[in-house]
Amino acid sequence: MLDAIVVGAGLSGLVAARTLRDAGRSVTVFDKGRSVGGRLATRRIGDARLDHGAQFMTVRSDTFAAQMHDWSERGLATVWCHGFGDGDGHPRWVGTHGMNALAKDLAVGLDVAVDHLVFSCTWEHDHWVVTIDDGQRHECQVLVLTAPVPQSFSMVFETVELPRAMMASDPHRTVCLLAVLDRPSLIPSPGGLPDPNDDVSFIADNAAKGISPVPAITLHASPTWSRDHWNDEDLGEQLIDLAHPWIGTAHIVESHVKKWRLATPTAIWPEPYWSDTDHRLVLAGDAFAGPRVEAAHDSGLAAGRAAVSLCTPHR
Repeated sequence: MLDAIVVGAGLSGLVAARTLRDAGRSVTVFDKGRSVGGRLATRRIGDARLDHGAQFMTVRSDTFAAQMHDWSERGLATVWCHGFGDGDGHPRWVGTHGMNALAKDLAVGLDVAVDHLVFSCTWEHDHWVVTIDDGQRHECQVLVLTAPVPQSFSMVFETVELPRAMMASDPHRTVCLLAVLDRPSLIPSPGGLPDPNDDVSFIADNAAKGISPVPAITLHASPTWSRDHWNDEDLGEQLIDLAHPWIGTAHIVESHVKKWRLATPTAIWPEPYWSDTDHRLVLAGDAFAGPRVEAAHDSGLAAGRAAVSLCTPHR
């Protein structure tokens, strides 16, 4: 039997798993995606490299500062800018080779199983049984869930009742346009615009960020626009229309649409994690004292420490 199973290989899940491993605990991470990272997501389109989830990171806590220092020292993270528009002097960090490279770095040395959808999590007397969609059953002492809260709830609702406030509202949706251009975009320096209008929440120039060798933009539609147009058949064309003011005379070489169904939590739990000690269950993620990349990191760290304390001491 494993000491712990972590569901979700995003930033929180990977940090929680590393914390358990560093404490000498056996731990496996399951994720339904094809790669680790969650919203630390980067895609290659031809020669272009585009971040299509989180666009940057800020650092305020000592714990995340230590992690960022390590990444920076090893050339994995760099400062993109110190604010947008007039700037506020606060560094915006990015992965030197894209945000997903940071998640892959955290996954080194961990037992991570991607393409594994967790079908159910069942409490059996004194331990958890995690069943994967192919029927495999895995037993553990402690269960750590770092998926978006609605997904975590669906796994354990027969055993554990989550606080009503945690379930108060659905996360915002986000639709995203990834577009490779034949010439530089018109996005002003430093290459990022937060909330330029009511329909766009962020647009970024991945070449200006320093992660793409060729011009390529990422556009995140606003939560309201994303909700209203989620099922539109011509979604790609509409997103290109939204991006037109920053494309100018450039031609789109190739474009893709990405949908984030549970992109941004709207009900934020005030603590970095939540636990049910009777059932040795811990929940974490960017909905816990978030939502920011830094909050996801610190939530995973706190959850990992809580999970260590719930493990039965080794004999």
